[in-house]
Amino acid sequence: MESESKRKKESPNTAELAVTASFPDEVLEIVLSLLTSHRDRSSVSLVCKDWYRAERWSRTQVFIGNCYSVSPEILTRRFPNIRSVTLKGKPRFSDFNLVPPNWGADIHAWLVAFAAKYPFLEELRLKRMAVSDESLEFLASNFPNFKLLSLLSCDGFSTDGLAAIATHCKNLTELDIQENGIEDSSGSWLSCFPESFTSLEVLNFANLTSEVNTDALERLVSRCKSLKVLKVNKSISLEQLQRLLVRAPQLEELGTGSFLQDLTARPYADLESAFNNCKNIHTLSGLWEAVPLYLPALYNSCANLTFLNLSYTALQSGEFAKLVVHCPRLRRLWILDTVEDKGLEAVGSNCPLLEELRVFPADPFDEEIIHGVTEEGFVAVSFGCRRLHYVLYFCRQMTNAAVATIVQNCPNFTHFRLCIMTPGLPDYLTNEPMDEAFGAVVKTCSKLQRLSVSGLLTDLTFEYIGKYAKNLETLSVAFAGRSDRGMQCVLEGCPKLRKLEIRDCPFGNEALLSGLEKYESMRSLWMSACNVTMNACRRLAKQMPRLNVEVMKEDGSDDSQADKVYIYRTVAGPRRDAPPSVLTL
Repeated sequence: MESESKRKKESPNTAELAVTASFPDEVLEIVLSLLTSHRDRSSVSLVCKDWYRAERWSRTQVFIGNCYSVSPEILTRRFPNIRSVTLKGKPRFSDFNLVPPNWGADIHAWLVAFAAKYPFLEELRLKRMAVSDESLEFLASNFPNFKLLSLLSCDGFSTDGLAAIATHCKNLTELDIQENGIEDSSGSWLSCFPESFTSLEVLNFANLTSEVNTDALERLVSRCKSLKVLKVNKSISLEQLQRLLVRAPQLEELGTGSFLQDLTARPYADLESAFNNCKNIHTLSGLWEAVPLYLPALYNSCANLTFLNLSYTALQSGEFAKLVVHCPRLRRLWILDTVEDKGLEAVGSNCPLLEELRVFPADPFDEEIIHGVTEEGFVAVSFGCRRLHYVLYFCRQMTNAAVATIVQNCPNFTHFRLCIMTPGLPDYLTNEPMDEAFGAVVKTCSKLQRLSVSGLLTDLTFEYIGKYAKNLETLSVAFAGRSDRGMQCVLEGCPKLRKLEIRDCPFGNEALLSGLEKYESMRSLWMSACNVTMNACRRLAKQMPRLNVEVMKEDGSDDSQADKVYIYRTVAGPRRDAPPSVLTL
């Protein structure tokens, strides 16, 4: 009886194993190909050896959140059939000049490995990587089927590298160049696309500064009948834009050039007609130096907009309100704080479908500035836009009560990034810390994944975060906290935490070492201008050998202090290309 009972107890597992073993690899690979999430595919590969092998051979896309977390050799050995790579390099704080310019993250070694193992590579998306002209020339020459290049916040290359891509990548469908530190020598690179070239679907060179060859651009746009996304730079005038629109009425995403030009009645009418003829535009950006006189030319095109990016356009509240009233289907909005609270009230009144709002400061370093947005504009948006779930909000004052009202109106926030620009500022009405504001956020918004905190904060804020933010993945902290206890609460209480970014906080050695069991499950930890010593970093590195512990030293700083600490998990071991200013422990 015992053996029979034992057989019955074991039979389900045996049956499951039999089904798995008899599952044809071809069918399993087809099923796996339907999984688009990188995390889902990674989880599937852990089920059993058969699934591991099937996932290995069927994967064609890979995302690497830190270029030093794995080596090119390990990647190519693990996945032999990759056709699309997304690779991130420097820490996010490089955007704020807190990372040495020669820190690393050079793409070239990766390209050499890809040329040997992935000659069929088609897509490459890079963020905060060092990219040279030589690397772009190597890319253009070694991957005959290459189709897509996206460079975001990269540096080290010039328009000569873009010329090589235009010349040699015969099957290119997407060239997306955003916010890069690029040496912009001339606009002649556009003329390097062969006259027979017709495959382009996405072209974005909005952040380039030099004038471009408009004749070459017009010919290129005319030839590429499948072009859906065109984002030009500031040098393109309204008349040149009108000619481009006439040649590409099929556009779905448009980034305009300068909106500052003297137009007579006829050119203005032609511009308005060209916009009206582009029936499919759902994303609009650019509008550099927009003159209110010409904004009405856009009005008829705004009815179908779902994304409006005015982050380069210092519109005042009145002219912005007149524009946004024509955007009833808007879901994403990026603006400057020059629209003020009145402009945000217009958003709340006219954009009920809004899901994402980003408000950037027009001049973040002018402390005497009078205009800007306050808690009143934010509250107005929350009353009118109940679907709002992503916010990045730069302001100069805020209250606990306002934030509580906002999250009560919009409880489905997944990203809540509030930046009160004066460090350590309390609730300006009560003079109390802003603890209850962020307490309300984490208590109310159970889906919260990313949180940025600011203002006068005590350890109570971090106690709230540790207790309630169970789905939090990324936390950014600046000029906040009272003691090590704050950071400890976060590390102990947030089970899904993957990235922790801390600057100018009182957290020290005890806080750093409290995360020993946490860091291997996280992607990275950044700490700068905190109270961390070199001895604590050495102790962490010794106890956790699968972590890379990097300390960036500044000239003249105390040898015993760790100025900037960057900690990340890796299967590749310590990197070999660190400059002298970066100590790898």
